[in-house]
Amino acid sequence: MEETTQIIQYFEGKTIFITGATGFLAKVFSEKILRLQPNVKKLFLLIRPTAKQSIEQRLHEEVVNTELFGVLREELGDEEFDSTIRSKVVPVSGDVSLQNLGIVDSQFRQDLWHQIDIIVNSAATTKFDERYDVAFGINALGAMHVQHFARKCSKLQMLLQVSTAYVHGTTVGLIPEKPLHMGETLAGAKITHLDIDSEKKIINETLTRLRAQKHTEKEINIAMKNLGIERAMLHGWPNTYVFTKAIGEMLLEGFKEKGNVVIIRPTIITSTYSEPFPGWTEGLRTLDSIFVAYGKGNLKFFLGDPESTPDLIPGDMVVNCMVAAIALSRSIDETKHDLYIYHVGSSRQNPVKYSEVKWLMHRYLTENPLFDSSTGKPIRVGQPITLNSMSSFHNYISTHYLPFLKILKIINMMSCNHLESIYSKARRSVDSALRLAELYKPYLFFQGIFDDVNTENLRKLIRGRSEKLKEEDVLNFDPKCIQWDDYFLNTHFRGIAKYVLKK
Repeated sequence: MEETTQIIQYFEGKTIFITGATGFLAKVFSEKILRLQPNVKKLFLLIRPTAKQSIEQRLHEEVVNTELFGVLREELGDEEFDSTIRSKVVPVSGDVSLQNLGIVDSQFRQDLWHQIDIIVNSAATTKFDERYDVAFGINALGAMHVQHFARKCSKLQMLLQVSTAYVHGTTVGLIPEKPLHMGETLAGAKITHLDIDSEKKIINETLTRLRAQKHTEKEINIAMKNLGIERAMLHGWPNTYVFTKAIGEMLLEGFKEKGNVVIIRPTIITSTYSEPFPGWTEGLRTLDSIFVAYGKGNLKFFLGDPESTPDLIPGDMVVNCMVAAIALSRSIDETKHDLYIYHVGSSRQNPVKYSEVKWLMHRYLTENPLFDSSTGKPIRVGQPITLNSMSSFHNYISTHYLPFLKILKIINMMSCNHLESIYSKARRSVDSALRLAELYKPYLFFQGIFDDVNTENLRKLIRGRSEKLKEEDVLNFDPKCIQWDDYFLNTHFRGIAKYVLKK
């Protein structure tokens, strides 16, 4: 397609700065640019060093030497691939939670400000119950620090922020692609105005108090996790992750006076649909965790509304939308700077029901069982019980688990606490199940549909007169192409087994 070619050409000679460079989307994005546009000038990848690894080690071990880059290596050959990485990919030591993104060399910062054309901020912590100070530092203040850094980039054409569609909380019905404004809270909030400075003060005062009271790091960790959930719910959000991502969006709103801002809001990201090959994934996300727990025999029930729509979208489609948005958003209205928001999901164009996903999990694991690591035997899964409400879930726990715990507690006391470790482990398992159910409840019973009119307009710009984007197009982000049964059975579940479980 002619438009696709023009989009790819847009990145020729460009210098791109990418935060969160070892994350899933950042890696797929980096690989995509290097493979499609060999004449990109530079990719600066912001990587946080660790006590055990330098940024160079992390770049090679976690990014360019992963299976994801195998197609590019095969296309170029080892020598040219290594040369491309050396000449075009530059690791930068830093941390978005810090001023100046943690880049301490002032001369190097000056050089970056004169070179960067595009900034992609994909740095995030995605744990629903992350410590409030950690999530606030990365997801909220990180966006502010990126904005301050971007204001000093003399050549900057676009700042792209990767957010999440769930910044809308538990909204019911059609959810529009509209911005979040500074101080805004959601329906049902007990605090009707969000004061970001007050939230920073609460974090600092809580940490100071806990440390003054000589709490252990474990106790501080639990307290800060609970604080995040508490503050999120007071303002109308269901968890710390989406709350702090929403704050991050608010802190970016003012940047449109300086330059163009794109906010990409993906839904639940799954493994790659086709590029650079089908099924690549890392880690376990919401439904993936359920799949693995069920496949290993640890999950006997499915909690959630069978008729709800878990909005899923393959990671390469999200990246294709990012690429298109960077190149095309400015052309929508070249007379002014603006903020563009794109929902990238499937619930509007090609919904799949939770009951269908559950059935496909059962079918796949029946035909391709996981294996017990201790015995080497296949794990047979049965038809799981469906609990379609939180009350049925609590009744199930009360009936099937709590009586056993009570008996175990009595036996432990009678045996002079010789079974304390077994009892404690069982108690933690039940407590964990209860906590996870509360965390995931908004998504297992979600009744919203994400409108994607802006995203559809991007698709129209690419496909021109064609009715839809073709599956083989290198910038396909049309969820209507996805046959969900084929994708789950032959791509996504196989990807989890191969790249996450290493089976």
